[in-house]
Amino acid sequence: MHSNGPARSPTTPKARILVLDDDRLVLATVVHGLVQAGYDVIDADNGDDAILLAREHRPELALLDIRMEGKTGFDVAEYLRDVCRIPFMFLSAFSDEATAAKVQALGAVAYLVKPLDVGKIVPTVDAALQRLRSGQAAGAEPAAAAAAVGPPAAALALDPVALAVGIVMHRYSLSREGAWQRVQRLAHEQGINALQQAERLVQAVEELARGSDPGVR
Repeated sequence: MHSNGPARSPTTPKARILVLDDDRLVLATVVHGLVQAGYDVIDADNGDDAILLAREHRPELALLDIRMEGKTGFDVAEYLRDVCRIPFMFLSAFSDEATAAKVQALGAVAYLVKPLDVGKIVPTVDAALQRLRSGQAAGAEPAAAAAAVGPPAAALALDPVALAVGIVMHRYSLSREGAWQRVQRLAHEQGINALQQAERLVQAVEELARGSDPGVR
């Protein structure tokens, strides 16, 4: 269990975060970044250990990889939601429509697509915790506060560009750079900026999950 790191602002109590990833390098990198940001971090490299740690330490938020041997991140998320009532977000290399739809159905507070640097993860964690705490301050229980962060679209909007690039990578078998260029091209053709185009692509995933044509060219 990692608990050292620089103190956070007096107005932001130090939060305990659970990190789950079966890639030891990714796990160590994320844990180090969160500890340096002042968080109290517990980590696991498999779903069973993650559940045990969650039951014992009651973190405020869990960061979950998705595809692993044994219990998947989705399995752990369901347990955290239904039994522990602990909010969670996903860190995954996969961003296909089926994965995104499952993330939304589970009620994740955010979904970030790998590869990501810690400089992007920490602000997302900060924002998620702030919004969760706002919900709890209003009298909501943790699970209800997680729902209060917003519908799935609002959760995904914490990093719509990364998600949109991942979606395009998967759909067109492109490199990350190639996918980013396609997002930019689509934005230019429609007279909008890249962020707006990314948000439209994320919305397209939601429409696909409801059986509509996503309209991604």
